[in-house]
Amino acid sequence: MSECKVRRRERDGITILELDGLLDAHTAPKLEQMFQTLLNDKKFKIIINCKGLQYISSAGLGVFMAYLDEVRNNDGDIKFSNMSPKIFNVFDLLGFPMLYEIYDIEEDALNTFRTNKR
Repeated sequence: MSECKVRRRERDGITILELDGLLDAHTAPKLEQMFQTLLNDKKFKIIINCKGLQYISSAGLGVFMAYLDEVRNNDGDIKFSNMSPKIFNVFDLLGFPMLYEIYDIEEDALNTFRTNKR
């Protein structure tokens, strides 16, 4: 059985979700619940820190797609940081770098939220 831990923390009004483990069809519902909670709490500036993410399936990627419009319609965004080359390759193959900002380190993603409207 695969497992994905999702830890939530806040910095400067920006929500950071740290993913750890395997994000697939079995674990994606946990991330969906977290996103729904964030939207209910009016938290639309979101960074996904992928430092501990070991695997992501299309179901996992679908979670980010499912919430992107609602987040952006509320002047927010979903940004990614700390991806391993293996995880980045999956994102890259599916064209995600054209849809999402991806940063090497979390601090860079935080800085873009601080200086931009989104």
